[in-house]
Formats: sequence, structure tokens, C-alpha cells
Amino acid sequence: MNQKQSSIPISVEQSKLLGSAQRVKIIGAIADEAKTAKQVADELGQSPGSTHYHIQKLHDGGLIDLVETRTAGGIVEKYYIAKAKWFDSDGEQFPDPILADNFVSSSSTKINLRLALTPDQREELTAEFKSLMEKWVALTSASKEEGTEFAIGFKLISAEKKSGS
Repeated sequence: MNQKQSSIPISVEQSKLLGSAQRVKIIGAIADEAKTAKQVADELGQSPGSTHYHIQKLHDGGLIDLVETRTAGGIVEKYYIAKAKWFDSDGEQFPDPILADNFVSSSSTKINLRLALTPDQREELTAEFKSLMEKWVALTSASKEEGTEFAIGFKLISAEKKSGS
């Protein structure tokens, strides 16, 4: 599995940087190809200043890398690429406070179920959820309409307790 498809571990502080639909769209825009803040802003239909601000926060937080700097006509162009498409954070609670059970939202949908999965089925299910989420990031990134921001969390947990717990 290549680095971009697998999840990389991040701290709770880093995961909080991803608590913004705009930053998730930026990660999606630079997941496979290095781009400048201006290129990302144009692609997403966002203001260059706002996009640059969010890219700086993601870079300072260690979620994206500066891979190239070019000078064109006296203008310095910085090219950034995401370290991964997916990030895993450790901790007792969801890093996004909106996903906490006690968050009072104007609109919420919860879906829960249990499945008996083989290891291969677990991997397939996880890959399908990632694909579905990527599809929706792309759809919302391409849309010029402003929508209401929603948080989505996917948590697949074994019903077996960790040995030694």
C-alpha cells in the first residue's frame, strides 16, 4: 500500500488542524501533486489570501511539505504537497469536537451496526469508506455553492478487547 493511501499517525494538535472543511479540501487538492497556494485557491474557487493562511497552518503543523521554491518574474512560488491523504490520531476522544456525543447540532445523523469481518473484509470496508469520503471531498471542492459544514467520522473498532487490558 503506498504512503498516500495508508494513514499516517498524527498528534491531537495536528488533527485539530483538520477540523475545517477548507483545510480538508486543500489536503485533497495537494494530495497527489505539489501546487502553489494560488493554484489551490484557483482550483477550489477560494481567495488566495485565505488559502495561503490555511496552507501555512497545515505546513507549520507538519501535515504538508514544502517541496519546491521557484522564482518567476520576481515572484517566489512555493509548491506544497500533502504528507498523506489520511491521518490517524490517538486519544480517548474524537479530535474533532463536533463529533463528540455532547455536541448540540442543528442536524445530525448517526449510523451504527456490528459486522463479523475477516481481515480482508475489514481492509475492503475501510478502503470503501475512504473512497466514499474522497468522492465527497472532491464533489464539495468542485462546487462553488457554499454549504453547511458537517463533520464525518469513521471508526471501525474490534469488539475484542486488547490483550492485557
